[in-house]
Amino acid sequence: MLERTKKPPTDNKAEARFIGSQDKISMLRHYAKEIGVLEASEHLTVEEAFPGYAENPKGMALKGARHREGLTQRQLAELTGIPQRHISELESGKRQMGKEWARRVSKALNVSDYRVFL
Repeated sequence: MLERTKKPPTDNKAEARFIGSQDKISMLRHYAKEIGVLEASEHLTVEEAFPGYAENPKGMALKGARHREGLTQRQLAELTGIPQRHISELESGKRQMGKEWARRVSKALNVSDYRVFL
């Protein structure tokens, strides 16, 4: 499969702040918990949200940036001159990226600091 599969958009997250009496705010918090809304202070760590991040943060950063730009591994390979199999190995953590490759990849993926991939 050469192209990313299309996924339906997820619900956008929103944050709400209220001004009012303490009693009314408590009622809102209670209702929010009933319907499954989290308090802003109740958050997930990066490791909880993305289980593979702890083992392979650089590969996850590369894969995330590539998906953000809507590119396949093959398209990124064409833009950077890096073989597609090496991009696959970089994303899976089987290969480390050098400074020159990191600069090429960051330019192709519109990442301001190439050191993210080192």
